[in-house]
Parts: sequence; structure tokens; C-alpha cells
Amino acid sequence: MSVMNALDITLALLAAAVLGVVAFRMLQLPPILGYLTVGILIGPFGLKVAEDGVVTHELAEFGVVFLMFSIGLEFSLAKLMAMRRAVFGLGLAQVFVTVVVSMLAAWAASTWLPQFFRIGWEASFALGGALAMSSTAIVSKMLTERLELESLHGRQIISVLLFQDLAVVPLLILVPALASHSGDILQTLGWAGAKAILALLILLFIGQKIMRTWFKIVVKRRSQELFMLNLLFVTLGAAWLTEKAGLSMALGAFVAGMLISETEYRHQVEEDIKPFRDVLLGLFFITIGMMLNLGVVLSNIWMVLLLFIVPILLKLVLITGLAKVFGNSTSVSLRTGLALAQAGEFGFVLLSQTGDLHLIDPNLMQIILAAMVLSMLASPFILAKSDAIVMKFSANEWMMQSLALTQIAARTMTAKKHVIIAGFGRSGQSLARLLTEEKIDYHALDLDPDRVQEAQIAGDNVSYGDAARRESLMAAGINRAAALVVTYTSTASALKILHFVTEMNPSLPVIVRSHDDSDLDKLKAAGATEVVPELMEGSLMLASHALVLLGVPLRRVVHRVQAARDARYESLRGFFHGISDATDSPEHMQIRLHTVVLSNKSQFIGKLLPELRLSELDVDVQAIRRGKNRVELTNSLILQVGDVLVLRGTSEAVARAEARLLK
Repeated sequence: MSVMNALDITLALLAAAVLGVVAFRMLQLPPILGYLTVGILIGPFGLKVAEDGVVTHELAEFGVVFLMFSIGLEFSLAKLMAMRRAVFGLGLAQVFVTVVVSMLAAWAASTWLPQFFRIGWEASFALGGALAMSSTAIVSKMLTERLELESLHGRQIISVLLFQDLAVVPLLILVPALASHSGDILQTLGWAGAKAILALLILLFIGQKIMRTWFKIVVKRRSQELFMLNLLFVTLGAAWLTEKAGLSMALGAFVAGMLISETEYRHQVEEDIKPFRDVLLGLFFITIGMMLNLGVVLSNIWMVLLLFIVPILLKLVLITGLAKVFGNSTSVSLRTGLALAQAGEFGFVLLSQTGDLHLIDPNLMQIILAAMVLSMLASPFILAKSDAIVMKFSANEWMMQSLALTQIAARTMTAKKHVIIAGFGRSGQSLARLLTEEKIDYHALDLDPDRVQEAQIAGDNVSYGDAARRESLMAAGINRAAALVVTYTSTASALKILHFVTEMNPSLPVIVRSHDDSDLDKLKAAGATEVVPELMEGSLMLASHALVLLGVPLRRVVHRVQAARDARYESLRGFFHGISDATDSPEHMQIRLHTVVLSNKSQFIGKLLPELRLSELDVDVQAIRRGKNRVELTNSLILQVGDVLVLRGTSEAVARAEARLLK
């Protein structure tokens, strides 16, 4: 067989990747699993379509570089401080305990089963770090699809994943230092740590000022091409600097991402870098699959299955127990453990590094690699069955759910002919305000506890609950409701809601929001009275404006409807933010609502409303709630202890206004 040149290898990888990802997308499985499978099939131990060469590995390493750059972009000090107990408490404990237990297990296996396991403590440390990692890509995708990202267990899971991402940086430094086999381990680690600290200080303190200034110069040139070239230069340049310092390229990329995350160009950078990151990261996982020798795996299949089952059970028990120690309920702890029990992307990175450093026997490497791939393949199925598993093992799960349903039922017990709003994000809140103006009762269900809490304080009729559950809809009074509106764009969740509505109240009008018209027929067939595709509605609005400007005659009523829409835009700006809104684009984050309760220490108690002078801060008072009632906003209104002020403005302006009010 002739030697493949660079073009042959590239075409083979691209063709296989496209076919593999298409197949796994059709099966509703994460593309990362498609890349791994493709690598197994086309690699030197499979069909031998592509060789596992140096060029392939170097390209794949850039995938890890761009992944770490993206992680750096998400590294926000404010976000970490808000989640610090879960991140640096549960996250730190999970990684540390998993590494320690893994090292002990590896030592025991080397002692009792030397014919299968013969590894030193350096290799067991590296394998422990790999085992401690979980799949951010798979878990976050599954939580998003199941609308559990902002649930109690969702926050715990994301916090642990965030710490795991951060823990990769020191692990990538420690493993090569341990593998150097230097006589003085402490000296080796100290030297590696000193270099890392020096590189970080140079990049963070000197690079911070340079980065912001340089990006301003580049942006002023108004060239997308130049912006992209500059982004690649900064990312790879930082990776080059840390590599020359004897550290990992991934560390430099991570720090570069951190520096850019503090600038106003973060969101644009994130979108521009994504194609490079995803393509090169896909190539990395293909090379991981190419390393897998199916012959060795099949000849040691029982050992593969053992290393597949035992680590999953071990991580499940460890994470569930630690989550329980940190004050979570049994159900939340168990859900957290189930979600994080599988192997992760960075586990492959650490395993690949361990193999390159020759810390582990190649045959054992194959067995561990196969077990990790199996655990990632099993992850979506474990998460899909998590509800049934929790119900079986958590005695208080039914009680907790019953309590939440009782709270919903208590709020809606006297409601009749009301509107049930599924989702209380921006669209849900806008609808609620219009219904309130028309004196129509409503009750909203939302899964973001922060948003629910803020909105409840402001007097909105909203409860924590999943509208895609039969029990939640029943507690919200679906049999007495006048209509139901699904305000978020999730076809899967909307279809569940429509199924339950058809069973419990088939005559209830249901209005569903969708992103475009691709699922319109499906939603109509499922029983939706109206489907509002937001892209089509936006196009219609744009066309109406254009026709009016062009002088096309329209009926008087159409003109009035259009004028009413134009007038509503300003009054609907701003909404209560939850954690799930943290990733919105800048234009969506400009205006927000926030509630402030006046305490007896506020300097404005007994003062008139105009004396607040919040207009100086570009903030206005949207409403004031006193007790259970909203008071009329007049210049003669005197502020009292316990008044709830609903403020509207940018995030920074609202924060300044809150500081003034509570001073």
C-alpha cells in the first residue's frame, strides 16, 4: 500500500468525520461519540484507511489548545464567586477524592493482580486525574435538552464540571513533571510550579493591559479578516510562549482565553473561534479512536467490562456521597452522581499524555481507553433513565415533588379562567405584563429558581415547576384554565405539554412558540391551537414596516395594530434575569429588571420618590410593591420600610442603583 500524503489523510478524515457525525446525529447521540467511532473504524487497527501519524497528532493537539482557549473564555471571576461553594467545595472534593481513591485502587490492583496491572504511582496519579474528569459536552447537552440546566442538581453538576475544567491545567503540568523521573521529585515539581506561576504572572499582569489595547487597535481597522487573524495569532502565540517555558500549550491558550474574557470582545471571539475549535477537537477525538486496537480489546473483553463498570460505580458512589456531605438532598446528590459518572474529554487528553510519556503499558492503555469510550457511549442512556433510578432509590423524592406541587396548587387554588404560562423568561414576562394590564389572571411555571424568587418578590404569579410534567399542569389548574402558552422554543417539551393537555383538557387553547416553521406541522398535529414561529413573525413585522414606508395603503385597523406594536416595544424592554441568561449576547443583556427591598437602614426611608434621583444612574422605577399591593407611582409617594422597588436599567446601572438604595 502506498504511503498517504497530507491531502489523502485530510480527505479520508473529513469524509469519515462527516459520515460518522451524520449517523450519530440521526441517532440523537453526541457527535463526540461519532468521532471516536470513526477513529476506531479508519485507524491502523481497523480498516487502515488512515495512519496514526505525527502530523495527525500535531493537528489534533491544536484541538485541545482551542478547547482550553474556550474554557478560558468562560472563566469568569464573578461567576466563580457566585458558585464558589459548589465549585471549590464539591468540585475540589470530587477531583481530590477521586484521584486518591484511584491511586489506592491502582496500588491494590498492582499488588494483587500484577499480571494485569503493573503501574507506578506516577501513572496511577495520571489515571486518577483522567478518571476524575466527566464529559462537559455530553452532560451539558443532555441537561439543556431536558430543561434541567438551572435545576438544583443541574447547578451542582455544572459547578463540578467547571472545577474539572480548571483542574486540567495543573494536572497537565504535574504529570510531565512526575514522569521526568528526576531524583528530587519536590525540586522537579517546585521548578514546574515556579515556571507556571512566572508564565501566568507575565501573561495576566502584562498581557492584560496589552491585550485590551491591542484589540482596540485591531477592531478600529473594521476588518473581520484581520480580527480573525489576530485571534488565531493571540491564541497560538500564548500557547507557543508556555510551550517554550517547558509547560503545556493548553495552559497558554487557557490564559489567553481568560484575558479576552475580561474584554468587551468576548462574545465575538467566542463565535469566531468556535468553528476552529469544533473541527480540530473532532480531529483530536478521531485520533483517540485511532489509538484503539480492537484485537487487544476483544482478547481482554472481560477486563474492559470490569474497568467500564467499576469506575462508573465508584464515581457514582463518591460523587453522590460528597454531594450529600455538602448539604444536598438524596435525590439531588444521586442525580449529580449519575450525570458525572462517565469519562470525559479531558480524561482522553490526560490519558493521551500518559501514553506519550510511556508511563503505562500499551496493552493496559488499550483496555482503559476502550472502557472510557464505553462509559461515554453509556452516558446518554444513564441520564435518560436517571428519573426512574432516583425514584427507586430516593425515599424522599416523592415527598419533595409533592411539596413543590402543593405550593403550585395553593397559589392557583382559587384561579379560574386563567392563563398558564409555560416558561417565565423574557417572552413569558412580556406576556404576563400584557395580561395584567388587561386584568386577566395568569400563573407561570419556570425551572430557574433565581428567576422565580425575584419575580415572586416583585409580586408576579410564578412558581417553580416543570410545565412538561403532568402533575405540574394539574397543580396549576389546567382543568380550570382559559388558555396555555408555551413561551420557550423547545419542540420536545412542547409536544409533551400538548400530549398532557389532550388527555386532561382537550378543549383548552394552546399557543406554542417555535424558533422557525420547521416543526409547525408537527406541533399543529399534536394539538396546538396556534404556533408562533418567531423568525417568520419577525419577517412579517419587517415587511409591514417596509410596506408602510413605501406608501402601500393598509386598513385603518392594521395601522393601529402596527402603532400599538411600536408603542409596546419600549414598555416590554427589560426582564428578570436568571443564571440561564448569563450566556446571552450583549444586546440581550443591555436592559434588565431587578427587585430591591428597602430595609430600615436605607437612607431613603420616609423620603419622596423623586428624591431617589435614579435617573442620574440611567435607571427608572418600573413599579413599587407594598405588602400585597402595587402602589401608584406619584411624586408625592413616601417610601416605607419593606417597599419592593422594581428597577429597570443595564446590569451595571442597576447594581449602582441598588448600592445607593441600600446604603
